Amino acid sequence: MSWKSKGFDPNPKSMVTKKLTLLLCIGCFCAGMLFSDRMWTVPEAEDKTISRAMGVKDERLKLISEGCDPIRKDVKHESKDILSEVSRTHNAIQTLDKTISNLEMELAATRAVQESIINGSPISDELKIPETNGKRKYLMVVGINTAFSSRKRRDSVRATWMPQGEERKKLEEEKGIVMRFVIGHSATSGGILDRAIEAEDRKHGDFLRLEHVEGYLELSAKTKTYFATAAALWDADFYVKVDDDVHVNIATLGATLARHRTKPRVYIGCMKSGPVLAQKGVRYHEPEHWKFGEEGNKYFRHATGQLYAISRDLASYISINQHVLHKYANEDVSLGSWFIGLDVDHIDDRSLCCGTTDCEWKAQAGNVCVASFDWTCSGICKSVERMKDVHRRCGEGKNALWTEA
Repeated sequence: MSWKSKGFDPNPKSMVTKKLTLLLCIGCFCAGMLFSDRMWTVPEAEDKTISRAMGVKDERLKLISEGCDPIRKDVKHESKDILSEVSRTHNAIQTLDKTISNLEMELAATRAVQESIINGSPISDELKIPETNGKRKYLMVVGINTAFSSRKRRDSVRATWMPQGEERKKLEEEKGIVMRFVIGHSATSGGILDRAIEAEDRKHGDFLRLEHVEGYLELSAKTKTYFATAAALWDADFYVKVDDDVHVNIATLGATLARHRTKPRVYIGCMKSGPVLAQKGVRYHEPEHWKFGEEGNKYFRHATGQLYAISRDLASYISINQHVLHKYANEDVSLGSWFIGLDVDHIDDRSLCCGTTDCEWKAQAGNVCVASFDWTCSGICKSVERMKDVHRRCGEGKNALWTEA
C-alpha cells in the first residue's frame, strides 16, 4: 500500500505546513489561557465587593427584623420622646385648667365678700370662711329669684314653703339644703333700694347678694352670675333657680333631684319649645329672632323659667365660661342655649310645672308636685294673696322635710 493511499502526503511542504499549524494552535491556546486568567481576576474582585455589599445588606435586614436598626431605633426613640412630651404638656394643660377654674370660683366668692363689705350688708358664714366649703357637701342650693319691688312676695314665701330662722339652718346642716333669695344691686349702688334689702337681710339673713345690676332685661346675666356665685360658695350636687311667685315642695324637690345624682351633667325642668316672637312690643320679644330661622320657627328644647335645676358640672361650666356665653332676651332660652352641643341629659319632669288647680288632686292621690304655678301668669296669679291657699291645698306637709331620707 502506498503512502498516498493511507492518507499521507509524502510532499515535504505539506509536512511543514502541518507543523506550523500545530505550533500556531498551541501558541493561541497558551495566549488564550494567559488572557483568560487575567480577565478572571477582575470579576473575582468585583464578586468580593458585591459579596461584601450583599453581606452588609443582609446584616442590615437582620438588624431591622430584630428591631435593632440604629437609624430606626433613633427614630423610634425620638418619637417616644415626642409622645412623652405631648403627654406631659397635655397633663400640664389639664392641671392649669383646673387651677384656673378654682381660681375663678375663689374670685367670685372674694368679689361677693368685697361687695358685701362695700354695701355694708352682713357677711354670711359661707363668705367669711370659704375654705370650709370643700369639707361640706350639700344636696342642693335653691336660689329664689326676686326683685327690689317683691318684698310682699318674699314674705308670702317665708310664710309658706321656705323654712325660717333656726329651722332653715338646721335644714342646711342636716339635709344639705341651702335656700336663699337671690338679688343684685340697684343702678345707684348704696341707694334706698339697696338699703332696704340690707335691712331685710339683717332681719332674716336669707339673701344671696350678687355682683349684678338688677333689671328686667338683665335676667340672663343675673342667671349666669347666680350659678357662678353659688358654685363658688357651696359644693352641691344641684343648683336650682325658682321664681318668687312659684310654690315649691322642698322635700319632694330634693327627692326628685337625688334620683339623678349619678349623672354628671343633668339639666332638669319642664322642657318646652315655644315660638320665637319677632314682633316688637310684645312680651318675650326676641331681638335676635333671625338666628332661629324663618319667622314662625320655634326655639330649641329648654326648661321653662319658673323652676329648673342643673348639676354641679354644668354650674362649673357656666362659671368658667360666663364671659363668653351669649345672652338672649329670655333667660330660660339663654340657659338652654349654653348647653347646646354639650353632652347633657335633658330631664323633662312635669311634676316641676303643675297647675294650681291640678296640684291638689295629685297630692291627694299621693303624687305630690314639686312646683305649682299658673301658666297664664307665668307664676301663681296674685301670688301674694293666693300663696297660702296653694300651700294649704298642694303642700307636702309640714313634717315632710324631716321624714324624707
